[in-house]
Amino acid sequence: MISQLIFFILFAVAIVFFARNAKKIYRNIKLGRATQRTDNPGERFRIMAMVALGQQKMFKKPLAAILHVFVYVGFCIINIEMLEIVIDGLFGTHRVLSVMGGFYDFLIYAFEWLALAVLVSCVIFFIRRNVLHIYRFGGRELLKWPRTDANIILITEILLMAAFLTMNAADGKLQQLGADGYHTAGAFPVSQYLVGLLPDSINGLVMVERFCWWFHIIGVLLFLNYLPLSKHLHIILAFPNTYFSNLTPKGKLNNIESVTAEVKAMLDPSLPPPSGEVTRFGVKDVQDLTWKNLLDAYTCTECGRCTASCPANITGKLLSPRKIMMDTRDRVTEVGKQIDQKGSFEDDGKSLLDTYITREEIWACTSCNACVEQCPVNINPLEIIIGLRQYAVMEESQAPSSINGMFSNLENNGAPWKYAQADRANWANQ
Repeated sequence: MISQLIFFILFAVAIVFFARNAKKIYRNIKLGRATQRTDNPGERFRIMAMVALGQQKMFKKPLAAILHVFVYVGFCIINIEMLEIVIDGLFGTHRVLSVMGGFYDFLIYAFEWLALAVLVSCVIFFIRRNVLHIYRFGGRELLKWPRTDANIILITEILLMAAFLTMNAADGKLQQLGADGYHTAGAFPVSQYLVGLLPDSINGLVMVERFCWWFHIIGVLLFLNYLPLSKHLHIILAFPNTYFSNLTPKGKLNNIESVTAEVKAMLDPSLPPPSGEVTRFGVKDVQDLTWKNLLDAYTCTECGRCTASCPANITGKLLSPRKIMMDTRDRVTEVGKQIDQKGSFEDDGKSLLDTYITREEIWACTSCNACVEQCPVNINPLEIIIGLRQYAVMEESQAPSSINGMFSNLENNGAPWKYAQADRANWANQ
């Protein structure tokens, strides 16, 4: 009963803390402006099934995709066993689902191979990230905590899978020895090779099995509460993020509705003037972004595919689409913490533009949409960049000289070029 009580307390505390942190993230996302992303549900479910569940865009890099599928499928399916662990922990039973007989043996058989696949894949990922120095795992935005965060996740998954296999090995050996409470159940194709490393005494085996059982469940509960603090939150948010994808063509940039309404009213006096006061043109801080932009920021897994495909970054410019998303997440998290402390947000003298993201970064973007195309979970850094540019131009009248020159030509000549409209076709006479 003491063991069951301890388990219940740990499980309840973990769920409460996770719910509290999840609520804060939901609150932070809702700080963004409204945007319509509920149309065409059939198409949205298709995209979610293909991109989030089917890992479609991951396979642009086949090796990483196969390893990621092993980790993704293995970790999700193996955690089905958490149902049995929770029941055993609450009611003091052992392998309670073994009443399913042969199907239970099949499940444990599959779980073991998947656990091995997860373990090996995570080791390879660890080597790729820390030894091989792959370009997209570099970058100033990945220094210090982000690099540590990634390694914590990989090491945790390696340890959890190792504990799972060791637990099964000890359990299998206890079954063979006919230990009390360890009835024959499950098939152990992988962990059977660990049996020789275990003690021969029943008491020693019980200690190993119980230690690994507690290590596995406590590790999973701690990992659950680490998710809201980590880039690994994408394993949950990838599904809503892909469902709420932008269904319009990637090359289409959204106009500011208030400006569009003003222009239409000027061109057609029969239209009513726009109502309501516009508080800001473009984006200065995270409250000016849409909730989908903020969901994008929390969904980013920092894989770097966007930055590795960005022509501006490749040519040595300061822009990194991954950093844009990480900076947005850091800023909205900072705003959320102030709300937690003071009850509401007060101007802290900081903003997304300038404090987190520099002017040099936003004007380096070529608007090519390479980052949007490459993202495995349909994140759109370009929307944030364009919003920051709109604020700089429309609110502050600050833009690079080349941009200002283009604006002047558009106003005077009706085209981005210096010569008059009447001379546009002269090239055809050459």
